Amino acid sequence: MMALSQPFLSYLSLRNPLSSHFPHRPISISIQTLLSNSHTKTRRVSSIIQKEKPRKGELKQCSATVEIGQEISVEEKENEDGDDKVLVGMDEEEKGENFVVEYDWREEWYPLYLTEQVPDDAPLGLTIFDRQIVLYRDGNGVLRCFEDRCPHRLAKLSEGQLIDGRLECLYHGWQFEGDGKCVKIPQLPEGAKIPRSACARTYEVRDSQGVVWVWMSDKNEPNTEKLPWFEHYSRPGFQDVSTIHELPYDHSILLENLMDPAHIPISHDRTDWSAKREDAQALGFNVTERTERGFAGQWGKAKDPVLLNFLRFEAPCVLSNNREFVDKNGVNQYFSALFLCRPAGQGKSMLIVRFGVSVRSPLAKLLPKWYFHQNAGKVFEQDMGFLSSQNEVLMKEKVPTKELYLNLRYCDTFVTEYRKWMDKVGHGMPYYFGHKTISLPKNPAVVEHAPAGLVAGISASMPAKGGIGTVHTPNPANRYFRHVVHCKGCRKVVQAFQAWKNALYVLTLASAALAVLVSSRQWKVILLASAALFLGGVYACSSAVSLITTNFIRKHRRLN
Repeated sequence: MMALSQPFLSYLSLRNPLSSHFPHRPISISIQTLLSNSHTKTRRVSSIIQKEKPRKGELKQCSATVEIGQEISVEEKENEDGDDKVLVGMDEEEKGENFVVEYDWREEWYPLYLTEQVPDDAPLGLTIFDRQIVLYRDGNGVLRCFEDRCPHRLAKLSEGQLIDGRLECLYHGWQFEGDGKCVKIPQLPEGAKIPRSACARTYEVRDSQGVVWVWMSDKNEPNTEKLPWFEHYSRPGFQDVSTIHELPYDHSILLENLMDPAHIPISHDRTDWSAKREDAQALGFNVTERTERGFAGQWGKAKDPVLLNFLRFEAPCVLSNNREFVDKNGVNQYFSALFLCRPAGQGKSMLIVRFGVSVRSPLAKLLPKWYFHQNAGKVFEQDMGFLSSQNEVLMKEKVPTKELYLNLRYCDTFVTEYRKWMDKVGHGMPYYFGHKTISLPKNPAVVEHAPAGLVAGISASMPAKGGIGTVHTPNPANRYFRHVVHCKGCRKVVQAFQAWKNALYVLTLASAALAVLVSSRQWKVILLASAALFLGGVYACSSAVSLITTNFIRKHRRLN
């Protein structure tokens, strides 16, 4: 996917990065050090996890059988299949993973939405794990958040409307103030008092650095110390391009993908100049920090030893990749790729992406924002098929990732680190898949928007090409509903292009009709040329709308 921002460097114009920085300057380290392995001449294999332990002398297919406790020399290992040098080994697996820490997923801040994208005239239904909430602005523009159910008959308040700044349930018209108090029940007789228990459950929200965060605790007041703060985004003159994407796979799969820079040259080949298949290579990783709330480390390319990145994962769902470099004038410049990954239910996630720089390239200033947004949509679609299938395999196999993944030390170090962190804290989540442990969802996923009718059925069966009537049929596999509905800018651009398309189409017909009616050859030529020009404008507008709203399809999988 956009893993660590590489496919988007074309508009950020980064040159000569010398070191990484965020939130603290990391220790200096070379790519050679990142790639090196600290093996002793002999080491003891402490444990081997297998579904079925082979009998003595019997070899398991595609793997070497080792007796527990057997000592193996490096030379002997090299004479076998070399797995010890290539795969993430026992020494890395055992570091700090044999204990659990106190954790409660509700005692956290979760990213809900980009502040500028929150509607002013309608409530917005969102989810965190299986908890449904509704976000809206009251009559004074203040952000409010309720549990997404009316206390009357459990109807979704997000299906309601705003009346004079109050949130109204469209089932029976109950209206609620920003503090959750019900102030109107149309069915009560004159003089009757509204029951004190007729209140909506509220959640605390904060607008911080352009993102709306919600505190999910049922029992404790908001802990402002846990509210994420991003140093670069508070720097004067720091600029970012931010987007929202709804995705049809679990947030842990999303985080894994974003921690994986090795897939970029293959999955996103030629998406722009920064991703090319021939650039696929070994990467170096070094975990420099482990805490109860995440980990941090450096990574870089073996072929580009000065280009080091600093990655940090912080609970529950913040991932950042940062660089600091010195420009030709000796001034420190900064780049930050920030990924805020909210769990939106089983097999669903919502991602806020922020790419920021202290100095933007001249080319980036010329291109419209919607161009970068559609490029981001393309990147997600390039990964969507195998990430969704990965999610399905985990749910089907019901075993920890260690028994399924073949993790390489040259690309999967952070992935393994993340799953080990899940082992420590997963007991405090509704469900999780860790490196050695798992906890499956206790309740099955709820399908809330099942397609209905002929048009909706056709639409759902053809998500990759946009389908028929997809603008009117919620379909999380379609780009329109993954991004455009969450982006005011892209919606306005689509509406503008549609309006221009209709106007140009009318002008095309009018010019062609006049060309038939006029007798002057000169005027016929002028009108027919005008009709052709207008028709070209129709095609250009249609192409722009398609670019913004239609899914990317790889050529080798194109549907006919």
